[in-house]
Amino acid sequence: MTRSARLPNPLLHPLKHARARINRFWTSRLKPKDSTTLNQRNVYILPTRPGWMLGITLLVLLIASINYQLNLGYVLTFLLAGCAVVGMHVCHGTLRGLTLHLAAPEPTFVGCAAAVTVHLHSLRKSPRYGIGLAVLGSQQWSWTDVESQGSAKVQIAIHPERRGLQELPALTAETHFPLGTFRVWTVWRPAARLLVYPAPEAHPPPLPAGEPSAGGAQTAQRHSSGEFDGVRSYRRGDPLKMVVWKKVAKAGQLVSRDTQQAQRFELWLDLAQVGYFAAGASLLDHKLSRLCAWVLAADRLDLRYGLRLPGLELQPDNGEAHKRACLSALALY
Repeated sequence: MTRSARLPNPLLHPLKHARARINRFWTSRLKPKDSTTLNQRNVYILPTRPGWMLGITLLVLLIASINYQLNLGYVLTFLLAGCAVVGMHVCHGTLRGLTLHLAAPEPTFVGCAAAVTVHLHSLRKSPRYGIGLAVLGSQQWSWTDVESQGSAKVQIAIHPERRGLQELPALTAETHFPLGTFRVWTVWRPAARLLVYPAPEAHPPPLPAGEPSAGGAQTAQRHSSGEFDGVRSYRRGDPLKMVVWKKVAKAGQLVSRDTQQAQRFELWLDLAQVGYFAAGASLLDHKLSRLCAWVLAADRLDLRYGLRLPGLELQPDNGEAHKRACLSALALY
């Protein structure tokens, strides 16, 4: 590829920038809502490129028929024009009267795609074909058909780039059915928000050593390896409920919970005790990524763990609810 081919077109770049600004201005004036019904006020229609070519062709046919007094030319011209008018009416009616409902999106991690589910409901007795949904300004379309007096489900992928509680981008629905000569579309601004967790560190260090519990022996020595794992090798006679099946499935090693260590020590994931990182990196984001990886690792091992952040402390616990609470605290910090 040559140098000139890699450079952006100076004429197209300002147009794209202007279009993005227009989209932001337009969507900012829309009222956020998770359910909307399409009607004449929020459904728009314009000819496509094939539609404009058809219009030019009809104009040429009409002029030629007038100049040469061709009766069959008149018939062909008005037949094609009638088909185009009927197609315009059918195309607009494909979206008109359709109800869109957004399901609350599940939390995701930075760098992972979030699937946003949209339910389409139709009360019309005839089916609707060729309906596409996408993020406004994106070219990744999801297409579906809606049966007569039925419903359909479409999933749209959203790629968040930062953590926190974020507003969903504006969505658009469009159709070119039946002839492709007209484009009918609508713009919809959802009210739901997406919770984005920090991206877990790819290769985190082992879990930190446990801290002496308040009710345990304060003089007890830490684990010999300096790492709190809360497990030990399986001993004959250990009850099955003490076996850590998650770790067995992952590592293929039969281990049991170390109740004595769990009573003496508590596993705390503390932001202030996370190690140092290379200069120039975003220190807070890297620390939160490591804590996120530790939370996931402790949950896989079914350990009791707590989380400490400046101004927030979650007591040691385990389970899905506790994991989500810790990840949410990291996302909103």
